[in-house]
Amino acid sequence: MGDYTLWTRLVAEFLGTAILIILGNGSVANVHLTGSKGYRAGWSLIAMGYGFGVMIPALMFGKVSGNHINPAFTLGLAVWGLFPWSQVPAYIGAQLLGAMAGQLAIVATHKPYYDRTTDPDDILGTFSTINAVRSRSNGFANELLGSFVLFFCALAIVKSPFATNEPGVSHMALGFLVWALVAGLGGPTGPALNPARDLGPRIVHQLLPLKHKGGSDWGYAWVPVVAPIVAGVIGVGAWKALLG
Repeated sequence: MGDYTLWTRLVAEFLGTAILIILGNGSVANVHLTGSKGYRAGWSLIAMGYGFGVMIPALMFGKVSGNHINPAFTLGLAVWGLFPWSQVPAYIGAQLLGAMAGQLAIVATHKPYYDRTTDPDDILGTFSTINAVRSRSNGFANELLGSFVLFFCALAIVKSPFATNEPGVSHMALGFLVWALVAGLGGPTGPALNPARDLGPRIVHQLLPLKHKGGSDWGYAWVPVVAPIVAGVIGVGAWKALLG
C-alpha cells in the first residue's frame, strides 16, 4: 500500500464498498423485488452475490488499499497496531459513502420493481439486515460469530505462507469465505458482517421516498454496527496472538 497515496486508497475503499453493495444487495433485490427475473430465486443466489461482491474488490484493490471495505476491520487492525489511527476516520468515511453510493445505484436500476413490491420487509431487506425472529440478542450473537470468523479467517488466509507468492489466490479465497458465511449464517439476520454495509443503505432507505417501504427499523440498527466492531477487535486480536 505504500506505493499509493492516501487519496488513491480512499477512492479504492469507496469503489470497493460500492461494488460490494451493488453485487450483494443487488442479489437481494433480484430475489426479493416483485417482477424481477430472479424473484424468489433463493438464498443461494444471495450468498453467491455477496461472495463475489467481496472477491471482485479484493482482486482489484487488495494491494492498493488493503481492501478493508469494512469499518470493523479497519478499527480492529488499528486497535492492534496494524493500521494507523490517523487514517481510520478517512477510511471509514470512504466505506460509508461507498455503501450509500452502491445502494443508490441499486435503487436507480431497480425502481420499477421497488414500486411493484408491497411487503416492507422485502424492500428493507434489499437495503439492510433484519433479524428473522425480531430478536436483538439473537441478531447480535449471529453477527458476532459471523464477523469473528470473517476477520480471523481473512487474516489467516491473506497472511498464509501459501499466499506469499500467489496473493491473488488468497484474495479470491476471501470471496469463497464470505459466500460460505452468508450461506451458513445467513438465516437469522442476513448477515451484515460489516457496519458500512448495513448502516449506509439503511440511511438511504430512511431518506428515499419509496412506495410501501415502511420503517427503517432503527431500533435494531445498532446490532449490525456494534457486533461486527466487537468481533473485529476480538478476531484481529486472536489472529495476532495465534499467528501474527
